[in-house]
Amino acid sequence: MTSNEQTDQTRRLSVQHHVTDGIRVVSLRGEIDHTTKDVVRDALLSQEATPRTVADLEHVTFLDSSGINVLIYANQHLVDVGGWLRLAAAAAAVQRVIELVGIDGVIPCHPTVEAALHA
Repeated sequence: MTSNEQTDQTRRLSVQHHVTDGIRVVSLRGEIDHTTKDVVRDALLSQEATPRTVADLEHVTFLDSSGINVLIYANQHLVDVGGWLRLAAAAAAVQRVIELVGIDGVIPCHPTVEAALHA
């Protein structure tokens, strides 16, 4: 990968995280697709973090099958280590994809980060 491709990838997705009441909140902004899936996976499965994680999808503008696969993989991994993954605040277009593929039947989805934290 050239440095230009890395720079473009960084502009397409940004990740921030914080811990609230022992729960890690990972805020994603941009597109989740085949070029950013590894960044999302690494953010959701950080080794030094709690296995209880909320993925804040409020500012995610695109989610493809690679992103869906990363969410399913992260959920399974977190469950295997005694934690969980909750999705929160997905924009309408992203929520439609989540519902269309049925991921909302596997990973709990909440309308806000606050609701996901207190579920």
